[in-house]
Amino acid sequence: MLGLLIAAAKSSFDTQSGQVKQITADIILIDNLMSEYGPAAQPIRQQIRAAMGSFVDRMWREKTEEAGRPYEANAAAEKIYREFLALTPQNETQKALQSRAVQMVNDLAQTRLLLFAEADNAIPGSFIAILVFWLVIIFASFSLFAELNPTTFSFLCLFALSSSCAMFSFSSSASRSAA
Repeated sequence: MLGLLIAAAKSSFDTQSGQVKQITADIILIDNLMSEYGPAAQPIRQQIRAAMGSFVDRMWREKTEEAGRPYEANAAAEKIYREFLALTPQNETQKALQSRAVQMVNDLAQTRLLLFAEADNAIPGSFIAILVFWLVIIFASFSLFAELNPTTFSFLCLFALSSSCAMFSFSSSASRSAA
């Protein structure tokens, strides 16, 4: 059971880590596309760079907020998207770059929404309850036929405490990484 708990936490962390890396790669690629577009895209590049701090803060803040809240679109991101659409290409190369940049912005938004949707993908409480019950039975069976003395009782309490701390650590890290 503890192995399943660890595997669930690792899987959740790996998924979110991949999504954050994808968002980072998309932002870098969008910036590169806009640098190739020319000087007309310089204001958009500056706005993207200015919005990065609040974007990152918002992404991490959502992990600590309660789950189940509705997604709220970012006004700065919407403005930047409209400016991508408002670019007026002067040649075929700029038209292709604009089209590719708009597609990348859409991919970025989709990845961002997936990251938000998986924020409440925590380990179910019923799983934790069953795991606690299972550990109680195991620790109770250790002392079933043994004479209860202070040493035995102390070590059983120590083992129970270490197991519960490990479970709490894994469940809280899984819920944080799922967010």
